[in-house]
Parts: sequence; structure tokens; C-alpha cells
Amino acid sequence: MIGFLHGTLVAKQPPLLLLDVNGVGYELEAPMSTFYALPEGQVQVKVLTHLHVREDAMLLYGFATDSERQLFRELVKVSGIGTKMALAVLSTYSVQDFNHYIHTADTIALAKVPGIGKKTAERMVIEMRDRLQKVFGSSLQATSQSGDTASSYQGSNLTKQSAIAALVSLGYKEAQAESWVNKTYDDSLSLEQVIKQALLQVRL
Repeated sequence: MIGFLHGTLVAKQPPLLLLDVNGVGYELEAPMSTFYALPEGQVQVKVLTHLHVREDAMLLYGFATDSERQLFRELVKVSGIGTKMALAVLSTYSVQDFNHYIHTADTIALAKVPGIGKKTAERMVIEMRDRLQKVFGSSLQATSQSGDTASSYQGSNLTKQSAIAALVSLGYKEAQAESWVNKTYDDSLSLEQVIKQALLQVRL
């Protein structure tokens, strides 16, 4: 099992990270919360990892915090929740907010995550409540998240198209992704900031 990687952050292209560890390039999939936490530029970083083994592939996932990794590991244990959907959960909500929605049985909020319908949200509440209590105890406190929308559409560019592509890769429909990005886009924002502002639209 690979517990973490420490090396040079070569590239950030959501949902993929490329990390150079002593000359070996590791490609990791990561939630947007991890992208927000990582610095810009080719700098030394430490990324916690989870190795997911399938019949046809060995996939490496990266996380900025242990709580994110623990939640990811608990999510993939739920029937019908795969790694892609688990990344979408962590990209949409913080660990604290997700914990709050589970314990208040807020299936409406949970169903805003792409791929999660009413029945899946109800199953998540039933299966995750005790698991979260065992893993995190009472250490998690729900926090509210809010954000101001930026300026409206200012023309197509690489950052905007990359943001839309990243949202689509998380499971959102292209029309939804394009609408959210257009509503919040500002050319002064980085790619991660554009995606973050767009994802805030999911919670409205």
C-alpha cells in the first residue's frame, strides 16, 4: 500500500495530478478540495494516497488531508458508490458539510452530487451515519460554505473550457457545467478558483 507521495508537483489538470518523485512521474486522481489546497507552480508537496486495485487497472488517488482520504474510503464501501462518485462528493462538499447532511438526513443536498439520486442518497444516510461516527467521532462540526458569484460570461478561453471539462469529468452534465462556469467566470481567477466558484452553484 502506498500511504503518501512526497515530490515535485509537475502539473494540475483536474481531476489529475502529476507528481515527480525522484524522477518517477505518478499520476493521481484527486477531488477538487485537494486541488484548492495545493500550491501553484512546481513546488515540493506531500499528498496522501489511496491505491485502488481493479481487475483491469491499479489507480492511485490523492488527498490533501487524512479526513478526506478516510471519507473516500468509507464512501467506496457503500453499495452503488464507486470511486468517481466518491470524488464527486468530496469535490462538491467539505468533509464537515457532508457529515452534517448525513446526520440530518438531508437527502436533497446529497442528491445534488452528480450520479446520486434520491434512493442512493437515502442509502448513503443509512449506511454512512454509523461509519462516520466510528471514523470521526464528534470531531467534525458542520461549517457553512458560501461564495459570491463573479462576473458573467466574458468569452471563451482555455481556463473556462478546462473548468467545464473538469466538471464534466466529475459527472455533471455539460450544459450544467457550462451554465455554472458562465455565471461565475472571471478572467482574474485561476482554474481551481473558477471550478470552486462553479461548484458553489450546486449548493444553491
